[in-house]
Amino acid sequence: MNFDIKDINLAKKGALRIEWARNNMPVLESVAKRFEQEKPLKGLDIAACLHVTTETGVLMEVLKVGGAQVVVCASNPLSTQDDVAASLAKNLKIPVFAIKGEDTKTYYKHIVSALSFQPNITMDDGADLVSAIHRVSARAHSNIIGGTEETTTGVIRLKALAGEGKLRYPIVAVNDALTKHMFDNRYGTGQSTIDGIVRATNKLLAGSVFVVCGYGWCGRGLAMRAQGMGANVIVTEVSALKGLEAVMDGYRVMTIKEAAKIGDIFVTVTGDVNVIRREHFVLMKNGAIICNSGHFNAEIEIPGLEKLAKSKKVIRDYTVEYILSNNRKIYLLGEGRLINLAAAEGHPASVMDMSFANQALCAEYIAKNYKKLEKQVYKVPQDIDESIADLKLKSMGIKIDTLTPEQKKYLSSWEMGT
Repeated sequence: MNFDIKDINLAKKGALRIEWARNNMPVLESVAKRFEQEKPLKGLDIAACLHVTTETGVLMEVLKVGGAQVVVCASNPLSTQDDVAASLAKNLKIPVFAIKGEDTKTYYKHIVSALSFQPNITMDDGADLVSAIHRVSARAHSNIIGGTEETTTGVIRLKALAGEGKLRYPIVAVNDALTKHMFDNRYGTGQSTIDGIVRATNKLLAGSVFVVCGYGWCGRGLAMRAQGMGANVIVTEVSALKGLEAVMDGYRVMTIKEAAKIGDIFVTVTGDVNVIRREHFVLMKNGAIICNSGHFNAEIEIPGLEKLAKSKKVIRDYTVEYILSNNRKIYLLGEGRLINLAAAEGHPASVMDMSFANQALCAEYIAKNYKKLEKQVYKVPQDIDESIADLKLKSMGIKIDTLTPEQKKYLSSWEMGT
């Protein structure tokens, strides 16, 4: 079997860690039971460019149970869990192309390797897989019937492609499902980003000035968790609406230039480029920590920091110390890549349970409906979103009310008033 991983001998450890994740993913377990009986993905080849983590391992199991053949590559050079990659290759016989810490050349070589399997469906996290497809002849991948996209950054890229009329096949924006972004982005990113920062630095957050750049769902979750750890949270934004929301949520809101002078820890979660720049580095106090939890390592202007520094060294795992000309020290975590995956383990399985249930069910949706879909970016069908929420509540032993006939009539009529 064709694969490129760090060490196949790590498979036993990876299998145990995947088992632990599976035990915390009851929604996917429910999907797997139905998939095993119905085989909705039979005969389909799926290429998944995702973070190769324990939760992804469980998703791959479900896709295979559903009848699909699967190939996996990493969606980020630092997010791969090598023991998981080994387990997928050895125990599930899945072609895996992912090594933690792989260089850029290897990263893109792995994407090409995954695409060489001529998939029918793509699963992306950041749209690098789709981007690679769109750089070659349309005939090279003419057998693709559809795809899914996991993250905000990827959805933005794909909508830009569709807006220019260049998207070659339909994509379902899994990220935009309510059971994804309201929980994965907010609670998953909030907890796992804090986890990554603490593992990389062992810093006490209580009493620190914690700057969150961006107040989307990820920023909301991160600000909430940092405040819960005792940090004094500052939010920076370019949207007046989101800035106002952050103020109403109890945070200080200011420009990055203002925050740069007083912040102890800075985290970017915007999905944009050069959010923290050279002009901000020169204002930061000695010992400032900067990191990113947005998808790409473009949110921090690392070349600008490199030019300002007279020296640098790795002082801890995933922590590089830059010494500026005035002897102030700035610490960059995780090479500016996703700190929650570079230095920690990513989102907890219990929240990825819903995100990856969306992936599996949207793959099924594409398999059944691709002939009716146009080359556009689609929302996750509402019935899928609601069914996942229902399964999640049931797995937690929680019951909710249902509308009475009278209530249904009231909500659907205009005659009944006060």
